[in-house]
Amino acid sequence: MRKSMRSVVLSSALAASGLGAAESAVALERSLDKEVIVAAPIEAVWQAWTTKGGIESFFAPEAEVDPRVGGAFHIHMDPLAERGMKGADDMRFMALQPPKMLSFDWNAPPSLPEARQQRTFVVVRLADLDGKSTRVTLHHTGWGDGGEWDKTYAYFDKAWSYVLGNLKTRFETGPRDWTEWMASLKKAHEAQATSTPK
Repeated sequence: MRKSMRSVVLSSALAASGLGAAESAVALERSLDKEVIVAAPIEAVWQAWTTKGGIESFFAPEAEVDPRVGGAFHIHMDPLAERGMKGADDMRFMALQPPKMLSFDWNAPPSLPEARQQRTFVVVRLADLDGKSTRVTLHHTGWGDGGEWDKTYAYFDKAWSYVLGNLKTRFETGPRDWTEWMASLKKAHEAQATSTPK
């Protein structure tokens, strides 16, 4: 009786304040949610996400990884760039629950400098399916509204599908070979250096 009375009072208070169901739905946080099944045991997938060699086998050609709360999770998509422009520079682990969950802060790519000044939040969860395969889910949240935020959201909607696809491929056919990637980066940097006025 007392519990139902509280519910009536709370519902009345929400109605009086104008906060109905429609407003509650609007307040839901925008997020990106991705999933992939990887043909590897959960411990192997955990190592892929939490070691330098693991990250470099599917995510980026260079990384600094210190798997502890507050530890480095620096993912360098462009190792040839200057400090602060390499990719996910200066990111850090926020939480780790081996081998089931890791979370880290994240930023926009250098091409979106306004949004890059902020941080978002990523949670990766691993679930053992049969001892030989692992479900990987990724939840990315903390988005702002408008301006570069919408472009950043669209960018990562594609980027996380690419990263998780690389993770899947890493366990099907082997680690990613970054040779061509690095050659194209080198050409791009050389072209930029020759076109920049001195």
